[in-house]
Amino acid sequence: MARGFKRSHGRFVAKLDAVERGLVVGLMEQVRELVEPEPDPAAAETGGGDEFDRIVAGLGGIGMGVSLSAVDQAPELSGTVPQPRDPALDRIFPTANRQDEQVAAEFRRLTEDGLRARKAANLTTAITALSAIEDQKISLEQPQALALLLALNDVRLVLGERLGLRHDDDMDLLEEQVSGLEDDDPAVYALAVYDFLTWLQETLAHALTP
Repeated sequence: MARGFKRSHGRFVAKLDAVERGLVVGLMEQVRELVEPEPDPAAAETGGGDEFDRIVAGLGGIGMGVSLSAVDQAPELSGTVPQPRDPALDRIFPTANRQDEQVAAEFRRLTEDGLRARKAANLTTAITALSAIEDQKISLEQPQALALLLALNDVRLVLGERLGLRHDDDMDLLEEQVSGLEDDDPAVYALAVYDFLTWLQETLAHALTP
């Protein structure tokens, strides 16, 4: 069973088994593909298809699905049809000016590539740190812990967008929708993953707080 992060002798320690680490790393890899500067359109058309995508794709109701691949959110768009900007990107990179779209677009043009590179670097640091672990114990130095905290936040933002969690009452609505479903339903699993990421991030944030 997972144990949340605590500070110990200047390091930040937790316990995650191989399945839990694999889940977190897999989601981070998907988000890294999303935020990396200038993603390859040809690669985006083929989609991801990792185990998480296959398990939770097709969730209806408040969210179209919780695969983190943008292609899976609008499967009817294909070929030469122009792809709209992935709404998950607007969750990770909020607009600088909601009143003036032209100003916001210019600011995004000047700054977004740098922000994408920094977020991708944080995700890479977190992925590397979690992938290097051979047993269940995670022990991170502060720079790794900070990168993991930021990476978890980005994963939660993307997953929250896929689930349709955009307003305060959306979580209550989603929980109501899944309350009558079987435990092995993809919607139940997706919400459990979101809750797990939230808990893990909160324990790390608390451990990092002086």
